[in-house]
Amino acid sequence: MTDELLIRHQDGGAASAAEAAKGLPAPPSLHTLIVTCMDARIDPVALFGIKPGESHVLRNAGGIVTDDVVRSVTISQRELGTRTVYVVQHKGCGMATFTDPELVAKLESECGATPEWAPGSFADPADSVRAGVARLRESPFTVPDMEVKGFVLDLDTFALDPV
Repeated sequence: MTDELLIRHQDGGAASAAEAAKGLPAPPSLHTLIVTCMDARIDPVALFGIKPGESHVLRNAGGIVTDDVVRSVTISQRELGTRTVYVVQHKGCGMATFTDPELVAKLESECGATPEWAPGSFADPADSVRAGVARLRESPFTVPDMEVKGFVLDLDTFALDPV
């Protein structure tokens, strides 16, 4: 499947992306950053009607606020002027189908090594969003005038429930 993406890139994707980004500055014009899950059903560009150059988007398994998310938010804020952060997780997330100890045991068994990172599983996306929002607000590195908004996305309706 990787070849399919490379074919799309060669068949116009590169030219289209270059045209869309032409003349845009690096800082996002809406001064926003979205943290969300890597679930392939979620398209943050479509969900929020984002145009090129308007927002930063960070994606990972679960949309959790990890050390690396804090690092990226900090750089986005301190170097590129971002002031609003959306933390968006979703109902039915795969991160709720296992526990951290279960995944760590599986990795130890299958890989013979223990990960240095926490998987970040959660039972309730609303609780996880609240924890992520709190982590960003409590970080000494994020800007004090930042606005952080948390949401749980319903994948059936794509409604955003504020947390």
